[in-house]
Amino acid sequence: MTQAATETLTVVVEREVPYPAEKIWRALTQPHLIEEWLMKNDFSPNKGHQFRLTADWGAVDCQVQAVEPNRSLSYTWDTKGLKSVVTWTLTSTGSGTRLRMEQSGFRPDQQPYYQGAQAGWPRFVSALEQVLERLD
Repeated sequence: MTQAATETLTVVVEREVPYPAEKIWRALTQPHLIEEWLMKNDFSPNKGHQFRLTADWGAVDCQVQAVEPNRSLSYTWDTKGLKSVVTWTLTSTGSGTRLRMEQSGFRPDQQPYYQGAQAGWPRFVSALEQVLERLD
């Protein structure tokens, strides 16, 4: 098997937001806030915690892989044959925080999932920014 056949694809969305990492962390880890920008969920920011994201189209089974409060969060994202990992990274900047979302693990034969993620994540991140605007 050639190397190219085993390479996976990654979707990255990166934004600079005018909020402290602590505030963004709340929106990434509190279930009622996650529901506002992503999906219904039973999330808990504890390594090993299994949770489910649900929407009208179906569900995503997830498990927390790594938690570094106010810095990074990583969880598996498994749905309908797609096994991937979503990693959020928060980096403080002079004017706020650089927010980076990376979803990795798309196989070359999973173009519809990959394209869906490329279209979906920028919308989710924009919705997250709207939640941040409303948060005290």
